[in-house]
Amino acid sequence: MEPLPEHTDVVVIGGGIIGVGCAYRLAAAGVSVLLLERDILGAGSTAKAAGGIRSSFTTRVNIEIGLRGLAEYASFAETYGIEIDFRRDGYLYLVTDPADLPEFERCAELQNSYGVRSRLVEPAEARRFSPLIDTEGVVAALWSPDDAKATPDSAVQGYARAARGHGAVLRTGVEVVGIERDGDEITGVRTGDGSVRTNAVVCAAGAWSGRIGELAGVDLPVRPYRRQVVFTGPVADLPGSVPLTIEMPSAFYFHREGPGLAMSFCDGDGDPGFDTRYQPGEWLPKLAEIAARRVPAVLDAGIRGGWAGLYEVTPDRNQIVGESVHLSRFLYATGFSGHGFQMGPAVGELVRDLYLGRVPAIDITGLDVRRFDGDRAVTREHNIV
Repeated sequence: MEPLPEHTDVVVIGGGIIGVGCAYRLAAAGVSVLLLERDILGAGSTAKAAGGIRSSFTTRVNIEIGLRGLAEYASFAETYGIEIDFRRDGYLYLVTDPADLPEFERCAELQNSYGVRSRLVEPAEARRFSPLIDTEGVVAALWSPDDAKATPDSAVQGYARAARGHGAVLRTGVEVVGIERDGDEITGVRTGDGSVRTNAVVCAAGAWSGRIGELAGVDLPVRPYRRQVVFTGPVADLPGSVPLTIEMPSAFYFHREGPGLAMSFCDGDGDPGFDTRYQPGEWLPKLAEIAARRVPAVLDAGIRGGWAGLYEVTPDRNQIVGESVHLSRFLYATGFSGHGFQMGPAVGELVRDLYLGRVPAIDITGLDVRRFDGDRAVTREHNIV
């Protein structure tokens, strides 16, 4: 392996969709970039992402970020020359608690104000969009037809190739072990393979961002939590188009995966940690109970496998994107709480603009990590999947 460059304008730490997206945007703007990934590109949370891309969020900033992701991924194959299997199958939220209806009505109105074609529908119409569901107990549904799905690993490779094409250096199998500073200024990054001089770092380390923050002396309240997914065998009469269907408030979801379905739900966060072993234990019977009630066709399909990955979770389930006020040129883009893939395109642009001193196209002041200081009011994302 070639030695690390002696100097670079920016070191991006993390080779998932956020890291490679940032590396590409910065390099395309003429910035010299070194990206460091301790594993292979996309090996962290991106590798286990469901691939959903949506604008059906419940806050302004997330809707705007989601719309940018949809636009980028829709033209990704043409722009970057890599097919990512982009499909607009839509998102369908099944509302089972009547008390939640006013919130979904408010969210639909907010989404519509940004051009999102979401709308509340009756249970019978919801079943036309997602024929596998049993609508018993469903009081209404939010249908967002323009939301989509794509293949995360292919998008990572597309951004990585584009970044290299603009001169970025992407190194895998290199672990960051220290961030050198002189007072409140960054002077370099130490790795197991040597050091590189730099005055700027972008932390895009996903579930490991808290550790990178500690190396820099910056508190990033990101904690890793395991999430599990199972894959069914072939499902009889499986429609060609299956929207990503989410039951609320359980957050049980399913989408098409080959001839079967991928299914999951969150049974509480549990204890934070980096364990990614698939352990069905008590979780799988609970999932099976919800699935049998909501999508009974899976009862005859069986389970053909499963895996576990990590969500990088913040206290309010919203991402933190910004620049430290305590350490000059330490930028962060992390804590996406399961939404990183779909937000990658916009976040790469936002980090580029922050680095260059431009006003970002999307107002992200509310995503600054300082929102967790003291008694500041925090707006939570309602539609967590």
